[in-house]
Amino acid sequence: MKALKADYLIVGSGAIGMAFADIILTETTDSIIIVDRYGKPGGHWNKAYPFVTLHQPSAFYGVSSRDLGRTKIDEIGLNKGLNELASGAEINAYFDDVMREQFLTSGRVQYFPMCDYKGDKTFVSMLTGEEYKVEVNKKIVDATFLKTSVPSTHIPSFIIAPEIQFMPLNNLPDVTTPPAGFVVIGGGKTGIDACLWLLENNVDPDKITWIVSRDAWLIDRKNTQPTMEFFNDAIGAQAAQFEALAQADTIPDLFDRLEKTGVLVRIWKDVLPSMFHGATVSQLELEALRRIKNVIRLGRVQRIEKDQIILAKGTIPTSTNHIHVDCSASAIKELSIKSVFDGDVITPQTVRSYQPIFSAAFIAHIEVMFETEDEKNDLCAVVPLPNHDTDWLRMMAVMMINQFKWGQNKELRKWLVNNRLDGFSKMMRSVPKDDAKKQAIINRMRKNAMPAMMKLQTLIPRIKRK
Repeated sequence: MKALKADYLIVGSGAIGMAFADIILTETTDSIIIVDRYGKPGGHWNKAYPFVTLHQPSAFYGVSSRDLGRTKIDEIGLNKGLNELASGAEINAYFDDVMREQFLTSGRVQYFPMCDYKGDKTFVSMLTGEEYKVEVNKKIVDATFLKTSVPSTHIPSFIIAPEIQFMPLNNLPDVTTPPAGFVVIGGGKTGIDACLWLLENNVDPDKITWIVSRDAWLIDRKNTQPTMEFFNDAIGAQAAQFEALAQADTIPDLFDRLEKTGVLVRIWKDVLPSMFHGATVSQLELEALRRIKNVIRLGRVQRIEKDQIILAKGTIPTSTNHIHVDCSASAIKELSIKSVFDGDVITPQTVRSYQPIFSAAFIAHIEVMFETEDEKNDLCAVVPLPNHDTDWLRMMAVMMINQFKWGQNKELRKWLVNNRLDGFSKMMRSVPKDDAKKQAIINRMRKNAMPAMMKLQTLIPRIKRK
């Protein structure tokens, strides 16, 4: 067994592992070993479908020390008028460049791709069988905990007849013969992406059957833009959600207010969503998706037979001439929570809603800045990943407490303003004192923050699981 030594052993060179390593390299002189099963950095992006893009602006993604994308506004397509969304190919190239041009050239990073971590600071090459043992001076970082799932490696939970044409959406660009129709299985963001790709490639919406086991609340992407021209939308949405919380009497009243103010949106106005995963859509995407009329809401698929699909609450016809597109994988498989800092192990998780990559960078900074485990965990309370619609409340409660604590520390406030993955802190600090309209939005946030927090404490106990 070959002996190695480093200050940090990072398991996983996906976006979370890379964002963590970047801060350690930037803010310390420590050494790092990175181990990953893939042949290149980027984690699940190595297996992503070919037409995938980010669902948030590129400015929010990647490592803190290097911009992703060109911070330009898209002029065509369904994201027109909003900040660009990096493609999967761009993201893979970006992480490869970061590894080769920044990490490895630093002389402080050793990178072991195509290796399987076995635990107890040991890993083995999947190509040669060579085994390695690492002497870790400081911490092990488990950057694989959230277990991101992708369609190409997902095993469906239902039975599929052998005659059926069935594929992950990765294979859609390989279709060469027009089918009788497309059956998209899954109502989450992957299902949305599959439907939008078909529509953008001129498939008749009447040829699309969309199986949606749960409708979702979505985020208007216009409200996630990190550039000053979108201040009224982005910061305005944050002010609106505080106001909605402060003024709501019941949970249904809260969601009604969130929708009326544009904080949350839904595809179909006549169906009340029961799911929230934090996915974003543009208004143009919503308009396109509403063209699909054959939406099936009969629960989850149980079996696909050669002439019918059996669901939890009924059946629908199909045929061997239809293409069935699997979009049923959950993006994040691990919804449990554990302490971020636990002895000699750091487990990065979300400490700010919707932003696991920013969270990894922030956690690395906390590791560098603070001494005791209690201090670190107090500042890194894990924001639970949402699944049900009402998880929005629990998510918001933890995030608001975290933000309040961060704001009490002068050094942390400065770090947030200067970290490119944060986005909104710098935007708010950049507002001139004499800009009455923008200052009024900031004041709405401040005025309603504490009442919103107090209201959450009364609404959360009312949550009922169906």
